Amino acid sequence: MHWIDPDSLPETAGTFERFVLNPHGEVDGFVMQDKKARILVHAPPHVEKELTRHLKQGDKVRVRGVRPRGAELLAAVSVTTSGGREIVDNGPDHDREHPKVKHTPMSAKGEVELSLFGPRGELRGALLSDGTVLRVGPKEAEHVAALLAPGAQLAARGDGLQTRHGRVIHVEEIGSHEDRLKRVRKPKDKKPKHGHREDARAA
Repeated sequence: MHWIDPDSLPETAGTFERFVLNPHGEVDGFVMQDKKARILVHAPPHVEKELTRHLKQGDKVRVRGVRPRGAELLAAVSVTTSGGREIVDNGPDHDREHPKVKHTPMSAKGEVELSLFGPRGELRGALLSDGTVLRVGPKEAEHVAALLAPGAQLAARGDGLQTRHGRVIHVEEIGSHEDRLKRVRKPKDKKPKHGHREDARAA
């Protein structure tokens, strides 16, 4: 979002609640509460250090960003802290890499508090009421969307990390109950209904 002038965007204010993590354990957003509801804010991992240094639970925060269609999400271009510090997405360094971390088998169960989305509005997982972040690939998430919806009860297993900002699990198995887990798989590419020979004849 670094190509967008943040001053051209509307501002949304709220109270900071918690950070949201990606599968690498990096902060890639947060949840804030306004007068009406909780708001999921996406912020790219390359601004993680500034966000974690200047945001604390209960702080007032203001966000300028864009809202993708069909998703309850605010993709931040700038974040202004209660101390007046403006954190702007100016794009990542070209040599930036994900941190090297060690994942361990983890499981979780509970109620979905929020669905999690990528910056373009693609479904990418869920935040449970205990603060656990569940991450699922966007293609796989389409097939388990009902389980990732707010209010749904679910159980999941996968590879996870425990960080100072919370727990995140890259989901490998998911279901409505621990006894009903199914492996998350990428959907197969659909084959064309007609072969090349049939298409050639039709032409």
